[in-house]
Amino acid sequence: MHRRNFIRQSAAAFALSTIQSTGLGDWGLTPRRRVALIGTGWYGKSDLFRLMQVASVDVVGLCDVDRNQLKEAISRVQERVGSGAIIPGYGDHRKMLAEQQPEIVLIGTPDHWHALQTIDALKAGAHVYVQKPISVDVIEGEAMLAAARKYKRVVQVGTQRRSTPHLIEAKRRFIDSGMLGKVHHAEMFCYYHMRRSGNPPVQAVPDFFDYEMWTGPAPMRPFDGLPHRGWWRAFMEYGNGITGDMCVHMYDTVRWMLGLGWPKRISATGGIYGSHTGKSNIADTQTAIFEHDDLHCVWQHRTWGTASDPEYPWGFKIYGEKGTLCGSTTKYDFIPSGKGEKMHGDVFFEKEKYPEDLTEKDIELNAAPATRLHMLNFLESIDHGGKPVADIEEAHISTAACILANMSMQLGRPLAYDPQQHIVKGDAEATALLQRKYRSPWIHPHPDTV
Repeated sequence: MHRRNFIRQSAAAFALSTIQSTGLGDWGLTPRRRVALIGTGWYGKSDLFRLMQVASVDVVGLCDVDRNQLKEAISRVQERVGSGAIIPGYGDHRKMLAEQQPEIVLIGTPDHWHALQTIDALKAGAHVYVQKPISVDVIEGEAMLAAARKYKRVVQVGTQRRSTPHLIEAKRRFIDSGMLGKVHHAEMFCYYHMRRSGNPPVQAVPDFFDYEMWTGPAPMRPFDGLPHRGWWRAFMEYGNGITGDMCVHMYDTVRWMLGLGWPKRISATGGIYGSHTGKSNIADTQTAIFEHDDLHCVWQHRTWGTASDPEYPWGFKIYGEKGTLCGSTTKYDFIPSGKGEKMHGDVFFEKEKYPEDLTEKDIELNAAPATRLHMLNFLESIDHGGKPVADIEEAHISTAACILANMSMQLGRPLAYDPQQHIVKGDAEATALLQRKYRSPWIHPHPDTV
C-alpha cells in the first residue's frame, strides 16, 4: 500500500470509529452543547473553532479581561454561527459560569489561571477542556485532579499529540507491533529560538485591559505592555518556561507511546546562558532526565545555536533494540537497525473536508486534525463515560514532572516525588516549593479541600 493512502485510511478509520462510538456522525441525534470559552486569545479561539467543526454548539459566553480581544473574538465567532447570534461577553469567568451554566468550558488562558478556572468550572457542573500545562505548581495539579474526580466531570487536556493521526499510526506500526523492540532510552528536545527577551518600558495600563484580573493569583509585575501572544511566557511568574511549554508535549507523547507512569526521579541542569540583557527570567538552556525503570527520558532545549538534527528541531527520538523512532508534530521516521529501509510518515491534513481551515486567521494547520480528534474523544467520554485519552491525571503527571525538573535545576539536586503523600521524598525544602504563594485575595486550591 502506498504511504499516502495508508496514512489517510488509518487516520480516517480512527476518526470514523470515534464518530461511530459517540453517535456524532448525525448531529441531529445529539444534543446541542452549551459551550463557554475563558481566554479568547489565539489558542482559545482555535480550540473553540475545532470543537465547532465536530459538534453542534451553542456558544453561551466568551470571557476575557481584554475588552478589545473579547470584542474581536465575539465578532469572529458570530461569523461562524451567523451574524444574528447573540454571544454574551464577560470580564470575570465566575460571573459567566453562574449566569450561563455551560455544559462544556474551554480554557485558553495563561498557565497561572488554569487551576482556579478549571476548578471553578468543575464546581459549576461543567466538563472542561484546558490547555497544557495544567498548572504552575504541583499542588495545583493535584487539586485539579481531585476536583475532577470529586465532581465526576471529564477533563481533557490539550496534549493533543495523543490524538495526532500520524503519531497514532507510528505508535501502532512500530511500538505496539514490537518492531522497535525493547526501549531503554528516549530523547525529547526543542531548539526553537522562542525565548523573548526584550526590555519594554513600564507604562500605563490601557483602559480596555484589566491587569489586576489578568494577573490574578500570580505575582504582580510592573505593566510593560500587553502580555498576549508570548510575552507572558518569558516569565516564571506565569508559567514554567520552555520546559513547561514544550517539553510537556513531547514527554507526554513518549509516556503515552511507551505506557509510562510517574518518573521515579528527576534531575535537571541549566539556566540563562545565552542572553542576560532582557527582562525574561526563563532558562534559555536546560537538560532534564526523567528516570523510569530501565529507561531514561532526556529533555534538552536551547534557544540559541542550531538544532542537533535540522529535520527535527522540536520532537522526540525513541531508541529501541531494533531501531529508532523519530517523531514531531509534522512527521515521523523509523530507522531500523542494520539493514532495512527508513520508513517515513507525514502529518495528515483535512483540507478538503474542512476548507475553512485554509482561510482561518492564525490557524495551526498541522494541529487542526489532531485537535478535532481530541475534541471527539472528549465528547465521547462525556456521553459514554470513561476517561479521555488526555485525562487530567495523565496531564498532571507530565506537567508535574516538568515543574519538578525546574525545581531540580533551581535546587541543584535530583528529586523524587511521592504522588500519594504529595511530598518530595526526604527533601523538606523541595516539598515547600510544591505549592507557591498566591497573591491576595486569591486562595491556593488543595486536593483535600476542593
